Amino acid sequence: MLEPKATDAASAAFSKLLAIMAKLRDPNGGCPWDLEQSFRTIVPHTIEEAYEVADAIEQDNMEGLKGELGDLLFQAVFYAQMAREAGTFTMADVLEALNAKMITRHPHVFGDAAVADAAEQTHAWERQKAEERAAAAAAEGRKPSALDGVTGGLPALTRALKLQNRAARVGFDWPEPAQVLDKIAEEVTEIRTELEQKAPKEAIAEEIGDLLFAVVNLARHLEVDSETALRAANRKFERRFRRVEELLAAQGKEPAGSTLEEMEAAWIQAKSEER
Repeated sequence: MLEPKATDAASAAFSKLLAIMAKLRDPNGGCPWDLEQSFRTIVPHTIEEAYEVADAIEQDNMEGLKGELGDLLFQAVFYAQMAREAGTFTMADVLEALNAKMITRHPHVFGDAAVADAAEQTHAWERQKAEERAAAAAAEGRKPSALDGVTGGLPALTRALKLQNRAARVGFDWPEPAQVLDKIAEEVTEIRTELEQKAPKEAIAEEIGDLLFAVVNLARHLEVDSETALRAANRKFERRFRRVEELLAAQGKEPAGSTLEEMEAAWIQAKSEER
């Protein structure tokens, strides 16, 4: 539990943030940029801030994380302020709904239920969410689907993982990773065939999508988060390519004026330096 002083300080700071946000959106003297924004225009910023939080964590940058968490919190405050102006809900409503959800989903903490470990809690959490989705489907007058609630706006790799997890819970899954590898090989062959037949770009794009989906499936079977793995690969590529630029510059060259063989030699050296 938080100490009373810490709770009071957090409450005062949050109230100040709400007041700042209200001032920024005040038609009389507010910020022109903030006043022009809508729910839709803020979405890209929210997504970017979430990724910056993830990057700070991956870099073990705690000072940076403090700032990035503030930026992400500001996004929630921004939405709540616009909703208050529209008369739909307030930040208090958001917090009360969140509090109620957390209490309901943790009966082993706030009630009499008991769970043996984190794995059992995860299963209980998923069962409860499934019940909530079923109730929502019933309210809409339709039959629930195992894929209900997988948000369409998620990053593609993350959404692929969630769709696969949901399908796996009802038995639609490869038993072994080796079978997923076979599927990946099959998708590569199909892409090769499309290229040889000079298929239209749309057909090739569809096959590439199937390949990416299969790779996410392999990562899932191996308990590797594909989004995190790809971010790490991006960082590795960036680090090595910057080193390639340095090595070429030492020779009085730059990538645009170098041959592929020269760049490949520099790339191999950059890789060897990391070992």
